[in-house]
Amino acid sequence: MRFLDSAKIWIEAGHGGAGCVSFRREKFVPKGGPDGGDGGRGGNVIARADARLNTLVDYRYRQHFRAERGGHGMGKNRHGRDGRDVVLVVPVGTQIWDEDGTTLLADLTRDGEEVVLARGGRGGRGNAHFKSPTNRAPRHAEPGEPGEARWIWLKLKLLADVGLVGLPNAGKSSLLAAVSRARPKIADYPFTTLHPHLGAVRVDDTDFVVADIPGLIEGAHAGAGLGDRFLAHVERCRILVHVIDVTHEDPLAAWRTVRGELELYGHGLPDRPEVIALNKCDLVDADRAAGVAAALEAATGRRVFRVSAATRAGVQRLVDHLAAEVDAARRAAPEPEPALP
Repeated sequence: MRFLDSAKIWIEAGHGGAGCVSFRREKFVPKGGPDGGDGGRGGNVIARADARLNTLVDYRYRQHFRAERGGHGMGKNRHGRDGRDVVLVVPVGTQIWDEDGTTLLADLTRDGEEVVLARGGRGGRGNAHFKSPTNRAPRHAEPGEPGEARWIWLKLKLLADVGLVGLPNAGKSSLLAAVSRARPKIADYPFTTLHPHLGAVRVDDTDFVVADIPGLIEGAHAGAGLGDRFLAHVERCRILVHVIDVTHEDPLAAWRTVRGELELYGHGLPDRPEVIALNKCDLVDADRAAGVAAALEAATGRRVFRVSAATRAGVQRLVDHLAAEVDAARRAAPEPEPALP
């Protein structure tokens, strides 16, 4: 399934039905009173979060959504039928923005959460509403009110507890596959990962989700490589895992490059708790790995875990640490605050 994390769509609620002008027509009742019914309410446009979805691809090929208009009123005080609602099913973590891109309308962070984006118009009143002692035969009724309509942006920010960041080919996808049942594409060339992947991890009684995003290179904030557009998917993460290739010619420079891009991106990412996963330690001797890890700890002030996604050496120790950190973060802040652009 193609991954899509942004879509612009047009939504229009249903118009209200018109009220009816009608008079009773019965045998032996020559002057029946007004009996025009009311028009029905127009349908609403509703957004609903569904945990089974992880992409907005359904809104790539259809951009216009209109709810049903209300039925018109009828004689004998019969009211028009209410219009059917239109429900936009979106992944959990979807933010809904006004057309200007700066006004947040809704942030759907729980499965089944709903929000009304456009309300249907009220149905018009029939002439039965307007009878009075001085106007026994009203010959007018109200038209239905128009439904709300607007362009909106759907922007997906995947919900994950742990975010994997790093340079291309640092082994983030391999690490995700090692700690979870996710099976992202893994290959030995830059930018193998073209869109974010999620993996679920369970340690004892703690479940958490890990997000792997495409690699960052210097200048990503200005659009280099795949740019920084996917960093939005780790804005909600409680913890960042910076994956560094131990065979890199300068691991500290690799950390500084990605760290610099996080700081230029902002949105609270530089302030997230961070650990370093020194990956591919099976490719160097133990002394070399230990020396690189010690140098990184001294220069960055972060805890460094020596791991190998290929052999899974050291992976369980990293996962146990992340589970404890996630559990502590959840107790301290049950719901992370969404970052606004």
